Amino acid sequence: MDKILLNGMCFYAYHGAFPEENRLGQRFYVDLEMRLDLKAAGESDDLSKTVNYADVYELVKKETTETQVKLIETLAERIAASLLSVFPIAEVRVRVTKPDPPIPGYYQSVGVEIVRRRA
Repeated sequence: MDKILLNGMCFYAYHGAFPEENRLGQRFYVDLEMRLDLKAAGESDDLSKTVNYADVYELVKKETTETQVKLIETLAERIAASLLSVFPIAEVRVRVTKPDPPIPGYYQSVGVEIVRRRA
């Protein structure tokens, strides 16, 4: 199965388990790997035979910025479910990264990665 990748999408949103996260907000990064057959698109050079990346970006932006959840696991699930319901993809891998969570320590980021398939 072929893949479409969208990497490093960055959104400012208000997700988190702590009140200050919901009040102040922070950056979230989303990476996607969508699996589908791209042969027809590649042979025909026809956008209608693939997934429009701009439409995917807008859906992820909406899910990330227009809702508020406590867990990035929930955000990843919502993104995956929306993508599978809207686009003709067989499988999606969603990675949500939170670079600045309010926990002590030295680290680059925290994140989750899920894989969901069309039922």
